[in-house]
Amino acid sequence: MNFKIYIIILLLFGFYTKATAQNVVSGNDIKPEDRDVDMDNPTFVPMVKVGKVLHGKDSIQYVELNNVYVYPPQVFKNTKARQRYTRLVYNVKKVLPIAKEVNHIIIETYEFLQTLPNKKARDKHLKLVEESIKKEYTPRMKKLTFTQGKLLIKLVYRECNSSSYQLIKAFLGPIRAGFYQAFAWTFGASLTKKYDPEGEDKETERVVRLVESGQL
Repeated sequence: MNFKIYIIILLLFGFYTKATAQNVVSGNDIKPEDRDVDMDNPTFVPMVKVGKVLHGKDSIQYVELNNVYVYPPQVFKNTKARQRYTRLVYNVKKVLPIAKEVNHIIIETYEFLQTLPNKKARDKHLKLVEESIKKEYTPRMKKLTFTQGKLLIKLVYRECNSSSYQLIKAFLGPIRAGFYQAFAWTFGASLTKKYDPEGEDKETERVVRLVESGQL
């Protein structure tokens, strides 16, 4: 079985609900994994918010922008280090939108589950979700490389503040979470992997912030 297929478990928390019950997915949408990565232009459009605030009897207009991050210039020891950084930027720009999609879907699905009358109804719906998402996302996730799949696991943790294992356990229970963890482990990955922005993922965090803010 292709390693990339297991990545769909990161996304099995509500796309079926979102596509059918909530009817918000368009067949004309371009999926993140299908987009060409433009290394010379921002992935996300910088946010510009214009508003007004009352100061005494006067109304003062203001403009709110994205955070702007300033880092020391990158210094590479050799060509190999430069190429590794370039690949990291490419991969972040490719999978960060998917990680944000996962977070959005999880929130929507959790809220939808709260509208169901009892545990039996929720369990029945989650089983349907699991089966449907496997069918929906297998062809999508096959387009990611092994490295991009492992990076996606970490960025899901960053966006959701929980590991993929914890998310699956919360929605599907410890037995299913253990099954998926064992499956991922056989392919050299771990769903319990955390994101450490101050440690081993410090360079990734720098890239993610710059991409989020529209600076990359």
